[in-house]
Amino acid sequence: MSRSGRGGVGEAPSFHRMWSELAPIGRDATTRGYRRYAWTAADSDCRAWFRAQAESRGLAYEVDRNGNQWAWLGDPTAGDAVVTGSHLDSVPDGGAFDGPLGVVSSFAALDELRGRGAEFTRPLAITNFGDEEGARFGLACVGSRLASGQLAPEAAHRLRDGDGITLPQAMETAGYDPSVIGPDPERLARIGAFVELHVEQGRALDLSGDRVGIASAIWPHGRWRFDFHGEANHAGTTRLVDRRDPMLTYAETVLAARREAELAGAVATFGKISVEPNGVNAIPSLVRGWLDSRAADQSTLDTVVAAIQQAAREYADRHGVDLTVVRESFTPVVEFEHALRDEMNKILGGAIPVLGTGAGHDAGILSGSIPTAMLFVRNPTGVSHSPAEFAAEDDCVAGVLALADVLEGLACR
Repeated sequence: MSRSGRGGVGEAPSFHRMWSELAPIGRDATTRGYRRYAWTAADSDCRAWFRAQAESRGLAYEVDRNGNQWAWLGDPTAGDAVVTGSHLDSVPDGGAFDGPLGVVSSFAALDELRGRGAEFTRPLAITNFGDEEGARFGLACVGSRLASGQLAPEAAHRLRDGDGITLPQAMETAGYDPSVIGPDPERLARIGAFVELHVEQGRALDLSGDRVGIASAIWPHGRWRFDFHGEANHAGTTRLVDRRDPMLTYAETVLAARREAELAGAVATFGKISVEPNGVNAIPSLVRGWLDSRAADQSTLDTVVAAIQQAAREYADRHGVDLTVVRESFTPVVEFEHALRDEMNKILGGAIPVLGTGAGHDAGILSGSIPTAMLFVRNPTGVSHSPAEFAAEDDCVAGVLALADVLEGLACR
């Protein structure tokens, strides 16, 4: 039985040390959640931690044109490299594991392989992709989208945070040059395989009793902005029949999203809202809500989003509210390369569960440019994007050993 399966696991002594060092960075004292937003002080501290880990292991450290960090063992220009890693940024008040588990596990897996005396026949790299969560500028996977050409530099330059600060301004403040961002085909051409380890964002492994799983595909998903324009007025003196209240239309649309998603076996969430003028005693003039929707296939997703939009327009017409809908981002279904997935399964003993996921990842963005795959580590609660996100340390160590086995099988042949 593989050490990454249901049985006992070995030890990865460096994992606990690194996890303890990284844990305090960007953690809010009140919520106990993480606020590691792109190009902020917390992000800089995480990046400094990554560089220190690379240099302490004698790895060649570099930052690419899009701010993604790389730590190389072997010649970076040799080609056919095996790359692993994830991201270190977080959603607002996010958990400790989403992203960082993959980065910490990558360094720990390298330590494990060195302890085994593994001899590498291919270059190996560990990476930290920038701004994966999109918490600050509203677009996920900015670093990998730029590198793969899925985000044009001009569009990236237009991104702004809630305070009106542009992405270039934020990068400059953090000491990086935004004028060079853009596609990086030469770098991607060096990579023969990218394997990302991630905490499972669901309970499939907990229900099956497995510590580690392999990803099969990422559901198609997107983000849509709904702008409900009404009429500002006095909350105490305006008759109900005279109101053009966009909040009412928004609330009905939220309920419609839940209903349509449930009917289709999909998911749909309004998780962010902006209100103007945002006064307790004022009827809003504008309610802006962001919809996140995902489904197992493109047809189902299209049906759900269309139904939500249709319901929103009907509610808006009924209440004298104007509605505009803008699709801000979209990622089609991602099927991870079957050959790489099958090879990983073989390396791990052939009895590893294969799981689909509704969450987006850098591995999904990069799958159109290079062979990619993912490993999942058991999450006993299924909770993610929350301070309650959790994975037991023995399961994390099982993930490290599974990743080490995979890297050994791919890079030490």
